Amino acid sequence: MRLGFALPQFGAAADRPEEAARFAREAERMGAAGLWVGDRLLAPVNPSVGYGGTDTVPPQFRSALDPFALLTVAAGATERVLLGTSVLNAPWYPPALLARSLTAIDRISGGRLLPGLGTGWSPEEYRAAGVPMGERGRRLDECLDALEELWSDGPAEYRGALWEVPESHVGLKPVQRPRPPIYLGAFAPAALRRVARRADGWLPAMVLPGRSDPGAVLAGPLAAIREEAARQGRDPAAVDVVLRINPGPSVPVREIADAVLSAEREAGVEHAFVDLMYLTEETDRALELADLLLEKTGAR
Repeated sequence: MRLGFALPQFGAAADRPEEAARFAREAERMGAAGLWVGDRLLAPVNPSVGYGGTDTVPPQFRSALDPFALLTVAAGATERVLLGTSVLNAPWYPPALLARSLTAIDRISGGRLLPGLGTGWSPEEYRAAGVPMGERGRRLDECLDALEELWSDGPAEYRGALWEVPESHVGLKPVQRPRPPIYLGAFAPAALRRVARRADGWLPAMVLPGRSDPGAVLAGPLAAIREEAARQGRDPAAVDVVLRINPGPSVPVREIADAVLSAEREAGVEHAFVDLMYLTEETDRALELADLLLEKTGAR
């Protein structure tokens, strides 16, 4: 099992950005496999859609550090650990700007970037970003096409219905060639089919305490992804998985570790990360919890 952790990005941690580098260095020293960021723009006062099936938005999302800046800090503070996004809301970003930011992080880190992309869930955030939410699926598909072009050799050009890149020289490329592996966050059937068709991996998420066994929750969608990948002529085993685990307040470390190990045992998931923001907003305590989880899951 490879186990990583979300960087301190939200809530009170956002007011202490100087501690992000220390968390990154210490987590790497302890044996963490990855450091991860999310993508929140704002927390609506009266959300039309709540977070994670609720009718509210967690108060931690009222303060959020920029994911690109935070990963850049982590890249400069570490040498080995994977740097991932779970997930960037790709429809918010013109592909040329997204490619520039991701390329810079991959270069600064020496090729350690794992870009995870998705479409988000908040209508208010889409309004603030100036992007029609009804176009989010098409914008993600076009973004993936445009990134392939921008990261290819030679002049880049892309012309879609929603995004356009005029024929241009884009000389700076990622260290990882032909491009960094792209993972997608998905649970809806159409989104799972997109993972099967064109992603290098799937980014599921799980909340604790949950209503059923983690392995059982993951096994069905993962089987559907791999069956569709085979129908598309892809090697099903080539579609990787990184599980995000969001423990609620006061969830014991043992329960989190059990969820990680259950996902490995029952669904074959060998890579996960834990977001500790609901358990603590103190960096030292977060590092203590990370150390315990690495020990109890045998991830180091």
